[in-house]
Amino acid sequence: MRVSRVWQIGLLLGMAVAVGASQDSNVKKEGTMRKAVGGFEVKLNPFAGFEPSLGSMSIDKSFYGDLEATSKGQMLSAMGEVKGSAGYVAMERVTGTLGGKKGSFVLQHSATMTRGVPELSVTVVPDSGTDELKGLSGKMKIIIEAGKHSYEFDYKL
Repeated sequence: MRVSRVWQIGLLLGMAVAVGASQDSNVKKEGTMRKAVGGFEVKLNPFAGFEPSLGSMSIDKSFYGDLEATSKGQMLSAMGEVKGSAGYVAMERVTGTLGGKKGSFVLQHSATMTRGVPELSVTVVPDSGTDELKGLSGKMKIIIEAGKHSYEFDYKL
């Protein structure tokens, strides 16, 4: 995998950049919606022998904050012919504690960047919640500021 591809995939992972996101607030109830915030660390490892025009990587994350969890996943990516154009899809199983409730769930990522303009969707796969997280639904925003990763997770249980 070329260095430029790794750099561009890093940009894709941080497409939903938000300025001044709080990382120290607790889970907040907003009607039946809740918001979890915190940070995470991610390791991407390329799979060898994959189609040269596509990237394939494993994902290992550690979440902290209102979501205390780890995740494992897989990502496929492709770069366009024009600099700043790319896309990725990924699935990751998150296992840990969310708002004091234990279990796991799956996040589905879908992202494109068109000549530097990002679009990102990270959504809980319907009915993927287990144990105390059964019935979980929601969307996560990934934020990268000054090289640090954080999240805002709007969810219902």
